[in-house]
Amino acid sequence: MDRAESFAAAVAECCAVQMMHGSNLNGRAAFLDTLSPETRAAFTRLGTRRRYAVGDVLIHEGDHAQELLVLHEGLVKVTARLDRARVSLMDIRIAGDVVGEVAAMGVGPRSATVTACGDVVATVVPRHELEAFLLAHPETLLALNRMLCGRLRRADRLRLEMGGYPVPVRLARVLVELAESYGRTDWNCVRIDVHLSQSELAALTASTTHTVHKALAQLRNDEIITTGLRQTFVRDMARLREAALLSVPAA
Repeated sequence: MDRAESFAAAVAECCAVQMMHGSNLNGRAAFLDTLSPETRAAFTRLGTRRRYAVGDVLIHEGDHAQELLVLHEGLVKVTARLDRARVSLMDIRIAGDVVGEVAAMGVGPRSATVTACGDVVATVVPRHELEAFLLAHPETLLALNRMLCGRLRRADRLRLEMGGYPVPVRLARVLVELAESYGRTDWNCVRIDVHLSQSELAALTASTTHTVHKALAQLRNDEIITTGLRQTFVRDMARLREAALLSVPAA
């Protein structure tokens, strides 16, 4: 087994161990925020800094490139093609997050497309540079493992929710997660700083735009949220959590 294979095996083993012991990480903390200031400064010096405009594709699904991208400014969406006609919105990532980490470790081609939702600044880190850094900074490897495990756990939870809850509950859960992960306090509301269309919310909830439109209208009528100009304000987080059938704050 060569060094790259050993590296990938170590990641998989560590991730499996953490999942067996029931890690409650939700995968929403920005990766850079999990590093110490010294390690973060060193990590952000890797690679080549690039700028992207709205609509630019940072990563193409199916591509065999093996770079990691570190987001420094802006917002991107992660999509995957279901078939020739349908594309599903899988996730959103903001400044401090990383994308392309699985392919960067040599685990197959790109599994999704990553597109800039506005002006984005990111660092492109080649695989060999990433591996050398992680081998020299094991704490960064552990942080990466925790992030990967959190994303796996979140993906498993979302799959269960898609089949176990009706659309209004699924939508409320998505809004709670967006508010708690990306929200900003604005007077007595929480402003969700992620501008998603109703079609994108439908993709995140495995629903239709029409059904999401009705569910959003009900939340507005109940004075739980207000919307406008692709912004969402949560007026009553406690009631939104009730609508999401969440009884305790997210970990």
